[in-house]
Parts: sequence; structure tokens; C-alpha cells
Amino acid sequence: MIDKLERKYGRFAIKNLMKYVSMLYVLGFIVAYISIAKGVDLYSTYLAFDVDMILRGQVWRIVTFLIQPLDTSLFFMLIAIYLYYMIGSALERTWGSFRFSLFYISGAVFNLLAAVIIYVVLLIVSGGALHFTYPVSLEYINLSMFLAFGTIYSDVQLLLFFVIPIKIKYLSYFYIAIEVYNVVYLYLHAGMLMGVCATIVLVVSLLNYILFYIGVRRRSGNSFANRKRRNDFSRRYNEGVNAGYRTGVNTDENGKARVVITRHKCAVCGRTELDDDELEFRFCSKCDGNYEYCMNHLYTHTHVVREYKEQ
Repeated sequence: MIDKLERKYGRFAIKNLMKYVSMLYVLGFIVAYISIAKGVDLYSTYLAFDVDMILRGQVWRIVTFLIQPLDTSLFFMLIAIYLYYMIGSALERTWGSFRFSLFYISGAVFNLLAAVIIYVVLLIVSGGALHFTYPVSLEYINLSMFLAFGTIYSDVQLLLFFVIPIKIKYLSYFYIAIEVYNVVYLYLHAGMLMGVCATIVLVVSLLNYILFYIGVRRRSGNSFANRKRRNDFSRRYNEGVNAGYRTGVNTDENGKARVVITRHKCAVCGRTELDDDELEFRFCSKCDGNYEYCMNHLYTHTHVVREYKEQ
């Protein structure tokens, strides 16, 4: 389905989306700074998503909730912008501009959907007496983006506290644990109502990541045909059959160049595991033949389709 959407609406993709998102983060910090100076919460009063206010004509709140301040500290705000810009840019390079734009926008839509569901349910249950909009934030949009990055680049390391190297997949587990703890805390200290609301927001918001994960499973090369191709290639490699293009140049301990056979090579950029130990490679199930790609080109390459097949 996404392939069809990309072919039809790919021209509307927002290239380098995280550059504009980072600008929104900076704008949010400015709003927070002005709020502190004025002694008024400008964001919550005029810009946050609020169903009642939207129904009264303040439709700009559907968009302006995106400039929620990440932090009131300039130092931590800059760190957050750098982190999410790095993550978002990596996802865009991997998926392409259209898919990443769709992922980010759908994440925002799911957040709004969660708030609307809570508003409508509480309005019905209370017989029209309770008008409550659960606060919509960028927290779960960034969470789904972080989890997507952790799924694709699970072995990438970040420096925790600028000192401790830790793989992104473990940070993802920790991130989820914190969110679950926050939900449980609301159940225990803010009452059943807030706990249920927080649960709905978390589940609905994470649908974006769940749909992404299903898509990755289908396109990740885990099908029987791809496993057979990988096994066939491994067998040919172990038998000493040179595939021709899978060669590289390396140097021995004496500094002399020697030709070596590599196990992987991207059919687009030509990089192998000799170029970077962190590179991951996958076969494409939609290409005719044993074509392998690095993660930067797995979702963005043009599929190889033969004009005819041997009978």
C-alpha cells in the first residue's frame, strides 16, 4: 500500500523533514522563554491541542501543538534537537523522504486521534458534563521515532552521559520501561481516570511504530525465498566459488595489499563489510536475482526486474 502511495504522491514528500522539525523545537524554546518572562503559560493557553477550543474556532491548535517546548534549559534542548535530528535523518536516508514524512505525520495524527478518543468517551460517559482534553505532546511521536531507529540500527552505540557507550536497542527498552512506569504511576497517584487516559494515549500513539514494525517484517528479507537465496550463497561461498563481484582489497599485518572475498556487497553503493563493521546487509525479495543491499539502500533502490525469465 505504501508503495502505491509513494508512486502516486511521492512528489509531495518533505525532504530533510527534521530540519524543519528542529526549527519547530527552537520556536518552542522561544515560546517557553517568553512564557517564563511573562509569567503566563503561552503554549497551554493559546497553542496546545484542545478539542473545546478547536470547536470554538481556534483551529490553529491542530498544528501549533507541534511547537511544544522540549525543555526550558538551552543545554538540554540542544542535546534533544541534535539527538532527534540525527535519528530522523538516518530514518529518512534509510526509507526515503516520502516514507519518513508519512511516518512522522501519521505519528502526529495518532497522537491527536488518542486525545479525540478520550474526549469523546468521557463526554459520552459523563452525559455531556465532562469536557476534558488529555494533553497531546511530542513525547510519543519522538518515542515511535526512537523505537524505529532502534529496530533498524539496533547495534549503533550512543554515549550515555557523554561517557558510557550503550547500544541503541537497550536505550529503546529503557525508554519503553520509563513510559510504562509513568502510566503505572498515574494509576497509583492520579486516579483511575488519568491512568486509563495515559494508557489509551500510549497504545494509540504506538500504533505508528507497530505498523512500521509489521512493514519491516514483511520487507526485511525473512521470507522463505530470501532465506533460500542466502543459504545458497553461503554454500557457494564455503565451497570456494568466487561470485566475481564480491571481492575487496585489504592489507595484511606487513602492510601489503591482498585481494579478499567478501560475504556482502551493496548492489547500489558497492560498500562491503570491509568498509564498515557496523554495516548491515539484506537481500531484496522483490528483485529478480541475488541482489543484496546495505540498510541505507534497502528501501530506496529501484527493484531489478528481468524482461523475461527462463522457462
